[in-house]
Amino acid sequence: TYRNRRGRQRNYRTRFEGAVPNLTRRYENTESEAVRTDLERFMSTRPCTACHGGRLRPEVAGVTVAGQSIIEVCRLTISELEAWTNSVRVEGQDGPLKARDLLIASDIFSEVAERAHFLVDVGLDYLSLERRATTLSGGESQRIRLATQIGSRLMGVLYVLDEPSIGLHPRDNARLLKTLHDLRDVGNSVLVVEHDEETMRSADWIIDLGPGAGEHGGRVVAEGDAAAIEASAESITGAFLSGRRSVPIPKARRSAERGVLLVNGARENNLKNIDVAFPIGRFIAVTGVSGSGKSSLVLEVLYRRLAQRLNGSRERSGAHDSIEGMEHLDKVIDIDQSAIGRTPRSNPATYTNVFTHIRDLFATMPEARLRGYKAGRFSFNVKGGRCESCAGDGILRIEMQFLPDVYVPCEVCEGARYNRETLQIRYRGLTISEVLDLTISDAVELFSAFPSIRRRLATLDAVGLGYLRLGQPAPTLSGGEAQRIKLARELSRVATGDTLYILDEPTTGLHFADVEKLLQVLQELVDAGNTVLIIEHNLDVIKCADWIVDLGPEGGARGGYVIATGTPEEVAANPDSHTGRWLGRVLEASPEPA
Repeated sequence: TYRNRRGRQRNYRTRFEGAVPNLTRRYENTESEAVRTDLERFMSTRPCTACHGGRLRPEVAGVTVAGQSIIEVCRLTISELEAWTNSVRVEGQDGPLKARDLLIASDIFSEVAERAHFLVDVGLDYLSLERRATTLSGGESQRIRLATQIGSRLMGVLYVLDEPSIGLHPRDNARLLKTLHDLRDVGNSVLVVEHDEETMRSADWIIDLGPGAGEHGGRVVAEGDAAAIEASAESITGAFLSGRRSVPIPKARRSAERGVLLVNGARENNLKNIDVAFPIGRFIAVTGVSGSGKSSLVLEVLYRRLAQRLNGSRERSGAHDSIEGMEHLDKVIDIDQSAIGRTPRSNPATYTNVFTHIRDLFATMPEARLRGYKAGRFSFNVKGGRCESCAGDGILRIEMQFLPDVYVPCEVCEGARYNRETLQIRYRGLTISEVLDLTISDAVELFSAFPSIRRRLATLDAVGLGYLRLGQPAPTLSGGEAQRIKLARELSRVATGDTLYILDEPTTGLHFADVEKLLQVLQELVDAGNTVLIIEHNLDVIKCADWIVDLGPEGGARGGYVIATGTPEEVAANPDSHTGRWLGRVLEASPEPA
């Protein structure tokens, strides 16, 4: 309230938008995925208070079949759905349905049971029908599409699958392979890109490419059945299949002397109020069949709670009582398989920060100093040295209306990203654009005299990425490659020790030889005083762990229990562990400790 010049009293009211309306408005009106992702940090998902997560009105939920509403049926796992449909399809008056109702619905029940059986065959029996598609892994999504194709009963089709065994426990491999054989036997051709040994041995024909990666590969090294690949002297794959090369068991398991991280009462998703101890300063593998609760325990409970305590994160952690032993750590890092960038501007050089040092080096060249060029001149993200025709992208996007967009090289810079003046500056005969086009292995040699550059590049090479080009666009990288780039960035930093590194299936997309390299890097991390915790199905990695936490016994509602803990030898001796049974075979076949 205030008085104007004439002394009259006036009321003045100011309206403030408020935090929640502001966030809601910005979230609903933006078209930027980056902005949406940023705003989602302040949001949480909760069940609707009206339908309690059922999504349907009460009138619809009131319709039941054999005592089950459609909401209750959708909450069943695939294996439970198959059992329910089979139990309902009971002949005679004593079943859940009357004979008349059964006559009407029998064909529908048959279709539902058949499709549920297809999903069980590809190892997805633990999923529920109401599971959101956005929460599925790449391997789960691919196997769902495979189950759909099985149900179509087509013949004369070429099916192409890229690593269908991703995220699949060795126990379930046999069911997946049987499904692929069934597709073949009805008159189809099945082409699989795969690193899994069991899949290779069950194939009718193998085409082995190599001998190396990137520009060192690209030709057929060997082809034929598994025996023919094993007999090839040039094939690295054959060397591992035949046993001439293998991942050795470590000489000794590290002992726990630095305390433990103790998770008490973990009950997120399907976890059954479990207590789990993770010894600090060791290489730990969390194992179990698909859907047994590994990600819920490690990522949603352990990582999120540690990130709140050590990294200042505000993300809600999974349901649990407490975590003891956090004082033994000073940092937690989750190295996942999300992309390192969504645009072609992101690449291994920029993500690992090595490009900053390369640009500084180019700015010290005599010609650059003579022209007054600073390090920013050699960035393709800012005006000055970049090609303005393509804004430093090197490519132009042509919209094709109803067809997918087409990308073509820039006509001005011909894909070099920089203008003519910038490309006149050279280091050892190479322009900044030509340096970005080098493979990481070649760049290590080129910059061997500069420790700040060489250290970062050598780390990328050590994790098996020497074939990538420095400027390779981030959208062209696989999830496994992105994860190893993140790992290399962490490794290139000054080590502090007392760090917990968490990796979710780091062997995705890796050949036997690459797994060998990755294990060496992870073991070096632990030797430096850190703790490495991985979620993994690869038995070569699991056998090299110091400690295993095996969850199960099954997936979904039948999982979430701690089945076994201990060294690989101790878990292999546990008759209740599915992982232990497969691990025992690998330990028996492995060479003497290296």
